[in-house]
Amino acid sequence: MYFIDVQGTLIDDRDKVPIPGAVEWLARLQAAQIPYLVVTNNTKRSSRDFLSYLNSLGFPIPDSRYLDALMMVEKTVPKAGGVAVYGTDAFAAQVEALGYRLDYDTPRTVLVSVRPDYGSGEFAQMIDFLMRGAELVGMHETTLYVHEGRRYPGVGALLKMLSFAASVPYRVVGKPSKLFYEEALRRLRKAAPEAAFENITMISDDYAGDLSGAAERGMRTALVLSGKVRPDDGIVRRLRSEGGGTMVYNDITQIGKSQT
Repeated sequence: MYFIDVQGTLIDDRDKVPIPGAVEWLARLQAAQIPYLVVTNNTKRSSRDFLSYLNSLGFPIPDSRYLDALMMVEKTVPKAGGVAVYGTDAFAAQVEALGYRLDYDTPRTVLVSVRPDYGSGEFAQMIDFLMRGAELVGMHETTLYVHEGRRYPGVGALLKMLSFAASVPYRVVGKPSKLFYEEALRRLRKAAPEAAFENITMISDDYAGDLSGAAERGMRTALVLSGKVRPDDGIVRRLRSEGGGTMVYNDITQIGKSQT
């Protein structure tokens, strides 16, 4: 059984097209009736639109096999009180579409997502809101954000910086939060009632942002090198030298060949 990431795992970070062989790999998985759920931290399109986009690329993913961070916002972020949203304009539009009121005066929540060009003024504004009592929430806890081939601090890195600066805790909507993974397990059990974290492998290109949280819940973990982590990065050498923990693959097509 699998939980499967999208960006850098099924589709390329730069061009947003399928990783070579990934469409066929998922089709074989489905044909073999191996239970899986696609789990993504999508924040820029509505959940329906992003799933439709993946379908248009050839991935045979039904609604029942898909979960993203936007689908968890209303379970995590209260609507009472305003929300100061930080990220792309497309992300802010998605939050508004969910019925939240954007507030940059006295927000109850500071909600952070990805963007490559955050400025010091925005960080100062976030810290001011947090120091005045707003809650810090991240859409996910990714380590890195890849934009046009360059690697920027991910939401997880920003959350840790803001938490340290303002001396406040933070919560996470998407991966690798406990709430997100428990919802993913609940959905997988509709197709496979026997599913448990112990018999699920989480596949992702983000070690700390996805896989560490999965391992904490007892899942097996597989890191693919088709996204934000590169073969010559130190984390890859460390994982390969340790052995027995997270498995490392060049891409998703190398995983479970005997099954798919």
